[in-house]
Amino acid sequence: MQKITTFLMFDGVAEEAMTFYVGLFNDAKVLDVTRFGPDGPGREGSVMRAAFQLAGQTFMCIDSAVPHEFGFTPAVSLFVDCDTEEEIDRLHAALSEGGRVHMPLGNHGFSRKFGWTDDRFGVSWQLNLA
Repeated sequence: MQKITTFLMFDGVAEEAMTFYVGLFNDAKVLDVTRFGPDGPGREGSVMRAAFQLAGQTFMCIDSAVPHEFGFTPAVSLFVDCDTEEEIDRLHAALSEGGRVHMPLGNHGFSRKFGWTDDRFGVSWQLNLA
């Protein structure tokens, strides 16, 4: 049976990002972390492969062992339906800190409260008050 998992490639901050996300969401946990050893090919101790869950959804992440001239793009984002105003306000504040806001929290006509931001790691998030 096929399984599709969101895969996030970072440049040296995979563990920091994963820890940040797991701390933000209820029912979140780190499932597994495998690190590069002294023989590489990545920096020793950096994340060779990790898996974590947010609200029952599994994500994978790595610290790329190879430098790339690209990063994340808002063309692909993680969409979160929030149950309360307190939740959307908290998540938007945390995710936008040090990042870039594409659409501030507000009523944009298609939702009574919606915001879109890139977090400080470059991952794009759309937050919607369900």
